[in-house]
Amino acid sequence: MNSQNLLKLATQFGAPLYVYDAEKISSQFQRLTKAFSGVGSLRLNYAAKALSNISILRLMNSLGSGLDTVSIQEVKLGLMAGFKPESIIFTPNGVSLEEIEEASALGVQINIDNLSVLEQFGSKHPDVPVCIRINPHVMAGGNSKISVGHIDSKFGISIHQIPHLLRIVDLTKMNINGIHMHTGSDILDIDVFLYASEILFETAKNFKNLEFIDFGSGFKVPYKTGDIETNVEELGNKLTSRFNEFCKEYGRELTLAFEPGKFLVSEAGHFLAKVNVVKQTTSTVFASVDSGFNHLIRPMLYGSSHEIVNLSNPKGKERYYSVVGYICETDTFGNNRRINEISEGDILCFKNAGAYCFTMSSNYNSRYRPAEVLWNKGKAHLIRERETFDDILRNQVDVKDLFKKPKAATVK
Repeated sequence: MNSQNLLKLATQFGAPLYVYDAEKISSQFQRLTKAFSGVGSLRLNYAAKALSNISILRLMNSLGSGLDTVSIQEVKLGLMAGFKPESIIFTPNGVSLEEIEEASALGVQINIDNLSVLEQFGSKHPDVPVCIRINPHVMAGGNSKISVGHIDSKFGISIHQIPHLLRIVDLTKMNINGIHMHTGSDILDIDVFLYASEILFETAKNFKNLEFIDFGSGFKVPYKTGDIETNVEELGNKLTSRFNEFCKEYGRELTLAFEPGKFLVSEAGHFLAKVNVVKQTTSTVFASVDSGFNHLIRPMLYGSSHEIVNLSNPKGKERYYSVVGYICETDTFGNNRRINEISEGDILCFKNAGAYCFTMSSNYNSRYRPAEVLWNKGKAHLIRERETFDDILRNQVDVKDLFKKPKAATVK
């Protein structure tokens, strides 16, 4: 998408606004598919939590993707979007046995990441195929806040608990059809990822009826021009060779699975916000926009960096700005960024806003969540309406009859 198209959409639909480029999502899906074309059976399960709008899910389904879900609500969204139950995997963390049973009753693939629930589920439903999430104790990502494979992580069953795991499987006679790991986001060191994969292969040897091995995801995407990213082509070559070799050792062809989220949708997303105020202090020039961490929390929560460009003045002289929001908290999107000169009313674009942006938005300060637009084949499609005051009140119960002002005393 070019800047002129984005400016037109800001005028048409208003700001703040999320815009997603369907062509970029499709090209990322094809890139990953091509990187692992040497595998006999490949399955890409889109991580719905990255961007769960039902229209995005329909797009993924049309590309041939499966779906990775982490809540019963995401499972139901996937089914509504047209995914077949068998193409959905349910990978929750810390949920109740009842929620797992509800998902299982819908026919989706269950993925369990703790021994307690594994034993309970296996005892009650020994015939239901179950995938097991392993924690390899390998931190493949560079940011501790988004790494989930280290030894202190709450995710997965520790590799040191394999003997206990095998005892549960043996006693319950449950059907283990998949092994899974996820080491975290922003993977750069492919050798570290391959090392974790060897742990997964070694674990897989304990189970004789596997159908697939799920290697998670966490591929890093570039956040600015020249930024480093995961070399998925190199990973594809190396892991494909090792996976095919393992399948021969195992004695049957298995499916290689991934659950990409950010890799597929991050670069496709653009967040547009209007500048309310340009404020000069003794040391800083602030550009304050009609948004905040209620719409885009990643810079404040994870320290993520989103490139910010001024769509309204692309050729203006560059100056240093700290871009901040209108929330009554510290909500800084970027400190001392070089941006083309900003004036009040300009539209700024935050890039890489497709993953974990709208899905983590809120109504903090009683602000409305923004609209979402899908750009497909040169046309804009509204896929979520902007919230209104009615949405703020929708589920609130006003108990006004409980709190009445006392009548003023009559003076005689």
